[in-house]
Amino acid sequence: MSTEKIGFEEFIKAVAPTQQPLVQELHDYLLESGCKPTFEEKKLGPFASYKHTKLKKSIANMITRKQSILVRIYAENTGKYPDFINAMPQEMVQAIAGAGDCKRLTHNGCSSKCSGYDFVIGDQRFQKCKYNCFEFLLTDDSNMYIKEFVAREIKERTSDTVLHSFQQ
Repeated sequence: MSTEKIGFEEFIKAVAPTQQPLVQELHDYLLESGCKPTFEEKKLGPFASYKHTKLKKSIANMITRKQSILVRIYAENTGKYPDFINAMPQEMVQAIAGAGDCKRLTHNGCSSKCSGYDFVIGDQRFQKCKYNCFEFLLTDDSNMYIKEFVAREIKERTSDTVLHSFQQ
């Protein structure tokens, strides 16, 4: 099945009614933060991608799985907010620990263009694939943490852009 463009209305219909307010809240937050969404019907279900309009890079995805929502955060700047990362709820640290290792970082495999994440939480080092490292189940408990995570990443990326433009 090829991917088919859909709208937010179709996307949110695939979400359990109890989770729809969380998805709506995160969607609204990403829009307010300068992200542009695209929605697609994929083989495993509806998929949302949010790219920051100024940065032209993905910030987060929302993936539907059996009426649950996974949020994938592309967190390239975790080294700039270590206190936040170290305060991550244990269930989210466990999700990271269960994510696949980055073959380029651990075995010098994979594409040279691929860049995984190499970071520390507490005293544990992680070298994880960027495509599932920060992928969390959206719940009442994780929602605020996920929004704060996205906010910190956007802040760091946009401050890098501002600094970069002044250096030219």
